[in-house]
Amino acid sequence: MKELHNIIHREETVISITGLHKSFGDLEVLRGVDFNLFRGENVAVLGKSGTGKSVLIKIIVGLLTRDQGEVIVLGQHIDQLVGKELDTLRLRIGFSFQSSALYDSMNVHQNLAFPLIMNRKTMSKAEIDFAVDEVLDSVGLANKNKQMPSDLSGGQRKRIGIARTLILKPEIMLYDEPTSGLDPITSAEIIDLINEVQERYNTSSVIITHDLTCAKNTANRIAMLHKGRFLKVGTFDEVFGSENEQVQGFFNYNFIR
Repeated sequence: MKELHNIIHREETVISITGLHKSFGDLEVLRGVDFNLFRGENVAVLGKSGTGKSVLIKIIVGLLTRDQGEVIVLGQHIDQLVGKELDTLRLRIGFSFQSSALYDSMNVHQNLAFPLIMNRKTMSKAEIDFAVDEVLDSVGLANKNKQMPSDLSGGQRKRIGIARTLILKPEIMLYDEPTSGLDPITSAEIIDLINEVQERYNTSSVIITHDLTCAKNTANRIAMLHKGRFLKVGTFDEVFGSENEQVQGFFNYNFIR
């Protein structure tokens, strides 16, 4: 179970979701989700493919709209924000995509500088260069400035994707399947990086995953999603100490190192 090195402020909720429903036509994906994320904590949302994990985080950043319920992010009702208001909130939220979403035509430095050029208009070139070097160092890739994405390994691309998100210094990190497609050694490196990000940047994070090893080693709490609802929320031991058949079935299907 993950040890606590950072301070979790349980009196401060950075994401509050109540009674969330989302359907696509006749397919009901989320069926009454209640969820809180406290400042400084990592919560892993576990579940099989198709249970609504990615839909949940897309609603959190306003990429999808909810059908019913209340979604409050950093004190703001996400469904009430439009245009610049929504863009401003999104700058406080880092979204680490499963694919890393790097621009193939740009080298690593250009990929990392791009969010600053677009969103920090007053920064000088020297300040941008310093910020790029700093964030590259924080993800352990200080010597990859001029590399193209095609020259990087899968794990390195994941690290650069996380670095590009961190360069805007977000308060919340959303990780979508951060260890998907990686070998066990590289997965362990990404797990360590997620923990380093939490401690170094004091982020609050939602980690969408079906990887129990990732969840066990990064999350302060686990939220088990099944058929659009949370079956159990708690520490790893509390969730998987449950006698619920769906929870145990998910546990038995996965390999814990």
